[in-house]
Amino acid sequence: MFYVSKEFLFDAAHNLISYKGKCEKLHGHTYKLVVTVCGERDDEGILLDFLILKKVVKEKVLNILDHSYINEIIPQPSAENIAEWIWKQLEEDLKGKNYRLYEVKVYETPTSYVTYRKD
Repeated sequence: MFYVSKEFLFDAAHNLISYKGKCEKLHGHTYKLVVTVCGERDDEGILLDFLILKKVVKEKVLNILDHSYINEIIPQPSAENIAEWIWKQLEEDLKGKNYRLYEVKVYETPTSYVTYRKD
């Protein structure tokens, strides 16, 4: 089994309405997103072209979330809920004959992140 990943950055603001603490106030992050697909190589010896992965993530996720107020898209935009929303946007488009979406990681800071897999 092979795993192909690509990292992306996007900037967005949010606040956690149902949370008591610093994050209940409006604030922003430079999020890092890591999208991983898994599977076997095709006849050309690759799992998935990085350019295709980049195109899908840009169209389905980055064009929507970058420089947005995420609360207008995801009602309670915790890192967990953002990761699950991203998965739902990508799952169908990152399913091929030899590969499938494996994992989504959403970093709110360089050291704090959520991993979502639909096992």
